[in-house]
Amino acid sequence: MRNLLHYYPQRYTFFLACVAGFAFGCWHYWFMRTGLPVVMTLAALVLVGIRDLAQDRHAILRNYPVIGHLRFLFEYIRPEMRQYFIESDSEAAPFSRAQRSLVYQRAKGAPDNRPFGTQLDVTRQGYEWINHSMFPTVLPSSDFRVTIGARTAQPYECSIFNISAMSFGSLSASAILALNKGAKLGGFAHDTGEGSISSYHRVHGGDLVWEIGSGYFGCRDEQGRFNEERFVANAREPQVKMIEIKLSQGAKPGHGGILPAAKVTKEIAAARGVPAGVDCVSPSSHSAFTTPLQMMAFIERLRELSGGKPVGFKLCIGHPWEWFGLVKAMLQTGITPDFIVVDGAEGGTGAAPVEFSDHVGAPLQEGLLLVHNTLVGVSLRERVRLGCAGKVVTAFDVARMMALGADWCNAARGFMLALGCIQAQTCHTGNCPTGVTTQDPLRERALVVPDKAMRVYNFHHSTLLALKELVQAAGLLHPADITAHHIVRRLTDTDVRLLANLLTRMEPGALLSDDLSGQHNVFKMYWPMASAEQFAPLKP
Repeated sequence: MRNLLHYYPQRYTFFLACVAGFAFGCWHYWFMRTGLPVVMTLAALVLVGIRDLAQDRHAILRNYPVIGHLRFLFEYIRPEMRQYFIESDSEAAPFSRAQRSLVYQRAKGAPDNRPFGTQLDVTRQGYEWINHSMFPTVLPSSDFRVTIGARTAQPYECSIFNISAMSFGSLSASAILALNKGAKLGGFAHDTGEGSISSYHRVHGGDLVWEIGSGYFGCRDEQGRFNEERFVANAREPQVKMIEIKLSQGAKPGHGGILPAAKVTKEIAAARGVPAGVDCVSPSSHSAFTTPLQMMAFIERLRELSGGKPVGFKLCIGHPWEWFGLVKAMLQTGITPDFIVVDGAEGGTGAAPVEFSDHVGAPLQEGLLLVHNTLVGVSLRERVRLGCAGKVVTAFDVARMMALGADWCNAARGFMLALGCIQAQTCHTGNCPTGVTTQDPLRERALVVPDKAMRVYNFHHSTLLALKELVQAAGLLHPADITAHHIVRRLTDTDVRLLANLLTRMEPGALLSDDLSGQHNVFKMYWPMASAEQFAPLKP
């Protein structure tokens, strides 16, 4: 059905055909006295089409009157029919029907309980669960927070579940408006993506994390270099709570990007600080720094220019020695980022080469573990907060990431689903059927901001309520209390082990010792190769 909507040749063709057929049928009936059933059928379809265009709850029906109902017919078809003709609950990628349905239910405020037990195969290899307590706790609130930048002049009390980086241009104006209004209602953060802060981010006043990529959009000069004056103008706005330097993203790490001239509208150009109608290029690497030491100095400078707001960076882990070089620069300079966001290779993007999506970058579990353990090993973990992103949509996803070392989680596609995304996977074409990832004004009109903003709020609120119930069931007082000792993984039919027994455990300060013999091979091999003076590895 998603593909049917994508290839539907003209959104209103079928509806207009119904209107024309109805008019012809009326003429034929009144003059020929035949065809009454046809006239009545077409009249009913015309009325349905008018209602679809007037309603504001379903973007699909606003963009695809009449024919869009086929999606909802298939959605509610009997399960025993679906298993023969349509995808099962566990099929489809990157998100299964079960995952999408859970987001839709929570976004709409509908009951999300499931009858008749789990549909997962609990005997399969890799199945995970969280151990519960015989003495559950009772928590007063699900508004879990983490303080980021405690040593700065303007620390931020951040929700532990936030909207991940998605730029205006990749998303429509209506999608940005709805996301930011939902963030304002729920008191959580909205990452701008590297497309910078648009006028639509400012309308509702939701908390912003301003992401600065290699194109320095929103803080660049005419040659594309970092510009301090333009940075200060945006960074000191009260709505901007944190500054995030983007080194790489999980879906296409090490790959730059280009927004074709035809898509660089006046609004997008104004937000990014680039000429309208000209190719907008994101280089594959930064020009403001070329060594780990320079990067630490850049972080410190941004902190000063922003008026003491938390400054950090986002990366997908690649060469371990490059990450270790950053850590050695922290030790050498005494400058640490206030936060680091680890992006997993399973993360999403509007468009990426298949080889990059499938085979470049470390998955979130491995990347998060390496960053967490390294900071523990050099006794810097208490100074740096860790966020993460990569297919996080359920409360158990959040709990599992916190068990691996995260302080908070971000989600992009989860909030897109809350907006009404149906995973049509046409983001790069401009033909999004729900108005989420398009700059087509007619398609975008289908996304009604007040309704979708409430769905964004509901999804966030319901996910944290579910997380609260998990924390209570485990007998804990805060999600931060979840450790790898609480998560269990099945290895074989008979072998199950605590996640803590499967992961590398780092003792505080262990990497400051000259003896690395007891450490994981990654540390033994690559820590000596890392340098604060350069990203390239030292020769053995």
